[in-house]
Amino acid sequence: MTDLITEYQTLAAAGTLQADPAQEAVLPEFERIRSALAAPVKRGLFRKAPEAPKGLYLWGGVGRGKSMLMDFFVSHVEVPVRRVHFHAFMQEIHAAMHAARQTGVEDAIAPVAADVAASVRLLAFDEMQISDITDAMIVGRLFEALFAAGVVVVTTSNRVPDDLYKDGLNRQLFLPFIDLLKERMVVWELASPTDYRQDRLAGAPTYFTPHNADARTQMDAIWADLAGGADSQLDLTVNSRTVTLPRFRNGVGRASFFDLCAKPLGPADYLAIAEACKVLMIDDIPCLSRSNFNEAKRFVTLIDALYEARVRLICSAAAVPEMLYLEGEGTFEFERTASRLREMQSEGWGA
Repeated sequence: MTDLITEYQTLAAAGTLQADPAQEAVLPEFERIRSALAAPVKRGLFRKAPEAPKGLYLWGGVGRGKSMLMDFFVSHVEVPVRRVHFHAFMQEIHAAMHAARQTGVEDAIAPVAADVAASVRLLAFDEMQISDITDAMIVGRLFEALFAAGVVVVTTSNRVPDDLYKDGLNRQLFLPFIDLLKERMVVWELASPTDYRQDRLAGAPTYFTPHNADARTQMDAIWADLAGGADSQLDLTVNSRTVTLPRFRNGVGRASFFDLCAKPLGPADYLAIAEACKVLMIDDIPCLSRSNFNEAKRFVTLIDALYEARVRLICSAAAVPEMLYLEGEGTFEFERTASRLREMQSEGWGA
């Protein structure tokens, strides 16, 4: 195949993607990894396997094209690869470690890392961020074992490595992991001045009412544009419970009002959702009243969490914000929620 740089330039010339100097600048790093992985491994009695290439830690602001570049890179890699959201991967690791402990092994990380290394040569993560102490305490040994087994890691993040698990409990125990990332991965800031996600939403409505077939069509069109490919379910573990977003891709989540507010979820659950998503799409928000008071309270808590985290909200609803909650206990408190819903529709909000 042609190298990634030539392929990118060809797609840009054809109008398939928009050329961006900041994106083009990092392409040699992706090509370095792709070509190293593509090189044939010559085996022999006295021949040592080639050392795995350094990975890539690509960080930068939201909407700069990190996930698009990852899609582009992964689609041109011909070795076994796993593309997965970092949070979802860590949940899988915890589950696998729990299963390993049931067999009586003394060190659960070793067999779990060996299983991962046996299945892939490349791990491609979206959104590396670490806020949970249980993650922070195992990633160092986990990644050390993966690197030792020859697994290459490429990840995106909104944070420079030094800011991972910032102000976290017992952070001094986490610092060797940061040093390991810097040693085994090239750290690169994608410093594009363009926020493509905001640009795609610029001037476009983000609140659709009433929630009819036309609203659904418009929501589907926005989802297709922002997600940019096949989505999957995202399971978040919060206090030993699982909170599920039915659809998730590239930092964009989608769920119905029923998924988020008709189930017994609380502030910690909504904070986890707000942390995982840069954009959240909510379908079919109904009119609220004393008949669905509990759902209304949860909705207020959800909007507060999204607002404080500056998550971009796109939704379909039965009425405009000021007309959603007209009677019953809680109408006065909902005035602030209606105001926040209005503010979250404003141009550039969440940038």
